[in-house]
Amino acid sequence: MINFNGSLRSQATSDLTINNRGYKYGDALFETLKVVNGKIFFWEDHYFRLMSSMRILRMDIPMNFTMEFLESEILKTLEASHLLHASARVRLNVDRGEGGKYLPSGTAQVHFNISAEPYHQPFYTIDAEAKCVVDLYKDYFVAPGLLSGLKSNNKAIQVIGSIYAQENDFDNCLVLNTNKSVIEALNGNLFVVKGDHIKTPPLEDGCLKGVMRKQVLELLAKDVNITVDEASISPFELQKADELFITNVIKGIVPITKYRKKAYGSDFAQGLVNKLNAKLRLLS
Repeated sequence: MINFNGSLRSQATSDLTINNRGYKYGDALFETLKVVNGKIFFWEDHYFRLMSSMRILRMDIPMNFTMEFLESEILKTLEASHLLHASARVRLNVDRGEGGKYLPSGTAQVHFNISAEPYHQPFYTIDAEAKCVVDLYKDYFVAPGLLSGLKSNNKAIQVIGSIYAQENDFDNCLVLNTNKSVIEALNGNLFVVKGDHIKTPPLEDGCLKGVMRKQVLELLAKDVNITVDEASISPFELQKADELFITNVIKGIVPITKYRKKAYGSDFAQGLVNKLNAKLRLLS
């Protein structure tokens, strides 16, 4: 089932037209949510990121777009899709409706739609046998700045980067900004581990303002035995690292196993996953 502005429809029925601004201009934002037994993981962080992003795009936020309202619409969609008491991946999409060219018309109004699909992994795990071989994606670059970090519907680099990875037998790729700093993976934020020093790119470099990135930084801040820097990462640092890992809300923490000729372990990442699951159990 799909939820269009509060009205449940079958997936075969769509209210989206070719005049929708999200389709025509990418004038839309989305949140990808993990929900287990009706509990939306890190919902408050998702909600405030969405509201912040809507303000940056100068969207006229409807008065009823409260955290409670959108949560109830998500749960309503899950129930209609028979996923309320299961593990699910949910996409909450917000667009500016129809009207206007680049400049929205005065009649353009913010709409939302919600869809859900099963995701059979309630808690976060690391498969010791899984591989994640990556390389740099250097065909195109991201501009530094907070606008690049919005979770908008314009994901051209992620799409063609994923095609490049598939064509070259990589499991993922690392994205560079125009300053040639490594900013993220195609589907998540990047962390670099070297001894007791952890680095992740700052938001100003153009990386996604990831919800799981925020959770990991909060967990790391509690460990007095390590230092954490939000600082630009040079490609030369990657092969000197002990571990590299990718974070996103759906998969949690994904260790990179190989970059070029360097192989990496995952002990630090595994410890983080254990702490993350412990945090989730307290919130459940």
